[in-house]
Amino acid sequence: MTQRVRSVSEKPGTEAALQAFPPAKKQGPFCVWHGLSFGVWLQLLAKRPRIEWRYLPKVASITAVSLINSFESAIERFWFGRRLEQVAIEHPPVFVLGHWRSGTTLLHNLLTLDPQFTYPNLYQVLYSGHFLTTQRWVAPLTQWLLPKTRIVDNMPADWNMTQEDEIALLLTTGMSPYLMLLFQDDRSRYERYFSLSRLSPQELAIWKKSLLLFLKKMTYQHRRQIVLKSPGHTYRIPLLLEMFPGAKFIYIYRDPYAVIRSTLHLRRTLFAENGLAAPRLDGLEEDSFLTYEDCVQTYERTKSLIPAGQLHEVRFEDLEADPLVAMHALYGAIGLDGWDRLEPILRSHLSELAHHKKNHFLMDDADRRKIYQRLKWMFDLYGYPSQ
Repeated sequence: MTQRVRSVSEKPGTEAALQAFPPAKKQGPFCVWHGLSFGVWLQLLAKRPRIEWRYLPKVASITAVSLINSFESAIERFWFGRRLEQVAIEHPPVFVLGHWRSGTTLLHNLLTLDPQFTYPNLYQVLYSGHFLTTQRWVAPLTQWLLPKTRIVDNMPADWNMTQEDEIALLLTTGMSPYLMLLFQDDRSRYERYFSLSRLSPQELAIWKKSLLLFLKKMTYQHRRQIVLKSPGHTYRIPLLLEMFPGAKFIYIYRDPYAVIRSTLHLRRTLFAENGLAAPRLDGLEEDSFLTYEDCVQTYERTKSLIPAGQLHEVRFEDLEADPLVAMHALYGAIGLDGWDRLEPILRSHLSELAHHKKNHFLMDDADRRKIYQRLKWMFDLYGYPSQ
C-alpha cells in the first residue's frame, strides 16, 4: 500500500494537513490511558491537558477503568507484594535501542523467538499493576476488541505481542516522553523525560522503583532473561548501566528518509487515537526532527560508556535482507548463547518475514532535499546516500 506523507515544508496544524495523510487505522475501544490507576490519572488531569467536549465519553471511560485498575492493583499487592520483594533479577536485561521506526520492533520480535528470553507484552505494559492476577482470564475474554494489526503498520496485533516497557513507566509514574500524546503541541511538558537527567532525586527514585518492580513481576512470572525494547532507553545509557552494569545493548539504525516519513505517520496516528482533543499538528515535523537528532546525538555521545562486548550495532536494511546472517553476527558480538537453538526457529519464520507488507510512503524531491539538508550529518554518519 502506497501512502502519501504531507510535505515537510507545508505549514502544519491545518485541516488540509490532516487530510493530506491517508485515513488512519483505529485501535478499537482501548487507548493507552485505560491502563492508568486512578491516582496517576488525577495527577495527569492536574497538569491540565487539553480536553474537548466530544472526548468526554473517553475521559469518563478512562476514569471508570482507572478505578478498576486501582482496585485490582491493590489485590495484586496484597497477594504478591512480599513474594516480589524477594525476587532477584538474576540476568541483566537485553536492551534494544534505536529511534522510533528504525526497526526496533522487528529486532525485538526476532530476539524473543529465542526461548531463553521473555519480553513485555501489550497486556503487561498496559496493566502492569495487576497482570499477574488478571492476564490469564481478562486477555482471552477481550482479545476480540483489539485490531487485527498494529495501527502504525501491518504487524499482527494481540495481547501477547511484544511491546515497550516505556508504556508501563508512563502509566505508573506519569514520567515519560509519551506524555506528548496529551500535550501534543507543548514539548516542554515531556522533554525532560527522554534522558531523565533533569529529574529531581525523588522523581528519579520513583521511576527506577517502577522499572524494577515491573521487571521483578516479569521475572517472577517467567524466570527468564528479559529483552526490553523502548526507543526512550536510547537516551538513558548512563542510567541503565548504573542500574544494570551487565546489561547487553543492541542499537539499530535505518535510512533517515524512511525514519522521518514513518515517524510522521506514527505520530499522526497515535495523536488521533490517544489524545483527548482533536490532534494538533503544529510543529509536528520540527518536533520529529528535534527528537530524532537528539536521540542519535545522545546515543553517539554516551555509547562509549558501554563496556566492550556488551554493545552491538545493526543496520536495519541488513537485518531485513538477511535475518540469519545479521542475527548470527549479533549473537557472536555480545556473547549470547543459544544460536544453535535459535537458528532453526528463525528459518521457520523466514517465509512469514518475506511476506510482511510494510507501509510505503511517497515524498517529492522538495521533501527529500529538506530532510537531507537537515540530517546530512546523519546520512554521513551511517553511510546512507542522498538518493
